[in-house]
Amino acid sequence: MSETNISVPENSLSPTDCKGLADVLSSVGDKWTIMVVGALSKGSLRYNEIQRRVSGISQRMLTMTLKRLEVDGIVTRTLFPSVPPRVDYELTELGQTLRGALVPLHVWAAKNKQTIALNRLDAVGTRKNDSSPQTFGQIAATSHSDTSRSTRLP
Repeated sequence: MSETNISVPENSLSPTDCKGLADVLSSVGDKWTIMVVGALSKGSLRYNEIQRRVSGISQRMLTMTLKRLEVDGIVTRTLFPSVPPRVDYELTELGQTLRGALVPLHVWAAKNKQTIALNRLDAVGTRKNDSSPQTFGQIAATSHSDTSRSTRLP
């Protein structure tokens, strides 16, 4: 399978380009997909091993995510004829390229997550004067609860 290099000059994303990117990201950019791809990044795993590595994922969500990734050609499912049956999941060549694309995004997120979290606090007027680090989940919960309080009907 050959890799296609598409040269896109900076600052040239048209609305059509953005829609195409959004379509792809809606499939591969959700929380569970990213975590499953990360779990499979070092090699094939059995279903239960993936579930153990992807903290918090339900059996139903893992099954749906793996099926979608298999349909998209990102993951292969190999059934071994044994008793009990053994099923392994592994990233395809396309899946490996997705993993490679996620690495720079991970670096960017790690570098900027604190700034984004503080900006979210500023946006809802709840930023504290201390500099204690908070997770996105804590910020989102604070932001969501603060904004929902202000928009709640009597």
